[in-house]
Amino acid sequence: MTSTVVVERRRTGLDVVLGLVLIVAGLVLLGDVAVATKISIWFIAWMTLISGILLLLGALLRIRSGGAIWAAVGGAILTAIGLFMIRNPTIGALTLTLLAGALFFTGGIVRIVMAFQAERYKALLAIGGLVSLALGVWVLVDPEAATEKLLGLLLGIQILVEGLTMATLGRLRVRKAASEPAPA
Repeated sequence: MTSTVVVERRRTGLDVVLGLVLIVAGLVLLGDVAVATKISIWFIAWMTLISGILLLLGALLRIRSGGAIWAAVGGAILTAIGLFMIRNPTIGALTLTLLAGALFFTGGIVRIVMAFQAERYKALLAIGGLVSLALGVWVLVDPEAATEKLLGLLLGIQILVEGLTMATLGRLRVRKAASEPAPA
């Protein structure tokens, strides 16, 4: 008899509690998106710096093996970006906001084009594309206003959605299920 791995979504009491905590955190972040933007920029900057330093150290530890030079280059770049963002969080926020705006703009165009080619869900693709395109245009036309609010808004919405999902559906869990015996 062989066992099969099954991935299922189950909800426990802890999932509900954690989901409610995330919902409250998401609402707090949405209450002041400018502060949420600043917090997210500082977090991203420090994580980038730490990742760069760890990548550099890892490259030094395996200097004689292949690929260490590229790990060192990547670590140096991440370290420089992290330091730059810590010293200039406003420019870091502007850069990330412009990248997000370009992503929204491009994604919106792609969805609109896909809506004309898709057999199903044309309206959903078109509406999602128009919303994404409008958000991209807003960011790219007025990056100063978007920089102050966009990242915090996205962070707040993401945490709120994660909390709602966890509280209502639970988390994905892996379990082993017994299956039919293999034929002889």
